Amino acid sequence: MFNYHKRLFYPIHVERQDPAFAHVLIDHYTGTDSELFSAIQYLNQRSNISNRHVRELLGIIAAEELGHMELISVAIKKLGGPPLTLDNGQGTPWSINHIDQSLDVINMLQVDIQAETRVGRLYQKHLEMTNDLNMKKMIKFLINRGEVHKRLLKKAQRLIRENGSPEEFNELIYDYKMSLQVLK
Repeated sequence: MFNYHKRLFYPIHVERQDPAFAHVLIDHYTGTDSELFSAIQYLNQRSNISNRHVRELLGIIAAEELGHMELISVAIKKLGGPPLTLDNGQGTPWSINHIDQSLDVINMLQVDIQAETRVGRLYQKHLEMTNDLNMKKMIKFLINRGEVHKRLLKKAQRLIRENGSPEEFNELIYDYKMSLQVLK
């Protein structure tokens, strides 16, 4: 299912080193509302979903979240940040306890929508903490991708509630793939 590509989702450039901002970004790497959190939650949830289209959607979003984690790690390194561990910005170890264990697909998707919203708010807050135009562009890119995920998760939730047709569920994956066209 997963493939590794050397090419990043988004090119990472920095104007100058900024270890303080690199430290801020650690929360996006392994904090409670981080890319690691999102990827693992989506991977766990997809194991418990019978709808193959929603399962596929969560898998491809999980893979993208791992790619976002890599973006953040490269940005932290280029900004002159510390070596990366699985601690958040305050030194608290990352914990699996934050992963939602719900088995109801509607609840799972709602938790994901809420998590994407929190992540977007955190990125928005951190957007104001840097004057580096390249970092601002990267953060805006990540906010935009989170909005795409949220839109698709809401659509999946609606289709499940309304017993959507196979064609409608197929559109989830098509819509995801089309959202990537702007990245090329």
